[in-house]
Amino acid sequence: MSVAVSVSGPLRISVVLPVLDEAARIGERLSELARLAFHEVIVVDGGSSDQTPAIARRFPGVLLVEAPRGRASQMNEGGRRATGDVLLFLHADVSLPADAASYIRGALARPGTVAGAFRTWTVADGVGPKPWWSPLLHLADLRSRYSQLPYGDQAIFLRREVFWDAGGYPELPLMEDLALGRKLWTRGTVRTVPARVTVSGRRFIERPLYYMLLVNLFPLLFRLGVPASALAAWYGNVREGAHRSSARGTP
Repeated sequence: MSVAVSVSGPLRISVVLPVLDEAARIGERLSELARLAFHEVIVVDGGSSDQTPAIARRFPGVLLVEAPRGRASQMNEGGRRATGDVLLFLHADVSLPADAASYIRGALARPGTVAGAFRTWTVADGVGPKPWWSPLLHLADLRSRYSQLPYGDQAIFLRREVFWDAGGYPELPLMEDLALGRKLWTRGTVRTVPARVTVSGRRFIERPLYYMLLVNLFPLLFRLGVPASALAAWYGNVREGAHRSSARGTP
């Protein structure tokens, strides 16, 4: 079923930023978003134990709210608080291009398009010599070009009414982005725009095996019908494992 929406006037874009223990990055991300001048920025904290909420409060106009820990519940809460026409779900370690709003508005103006996402460009954090395996960071970038089901690190965007018509993000322990993508494809086209977001490669650098499983094997199993709950039980609590390893928020 496709969703008919009107296209009149510039679309107001609400950025929803789910965070947990992101003190090292939240300031940089919010500074970037302030320069891009979106309609609003909503930071949804899942119970950070560091200075993430305090840093977010320093930015005028940023709405800071709380939600139960878990990316799906946090993003859904942000969606409920949003007042814009479009919801843009952004990870704290993902940097948008300067012309992101133009790509978003252009994609959603195309007939039949209900949602979209960006291509990714994964980079190693910090300075100094790059490890020999640095090119492996770009395996996920190839996926972002060709997969019809966008991952969360691709900065998924869609009209607010489409998001709620699809039921929001399913409350799953992982793979909530792919599950939402499946629903959206029954309503229209999910379009990947020809622009890149820059993604931190910290997860791969810190836990290479974990990251490869998460972005390759688990999505494949999920698409083959393995429930997200079974994947979470098999691998352990994926979200919590990432917190203990890197103190960064949900992957």
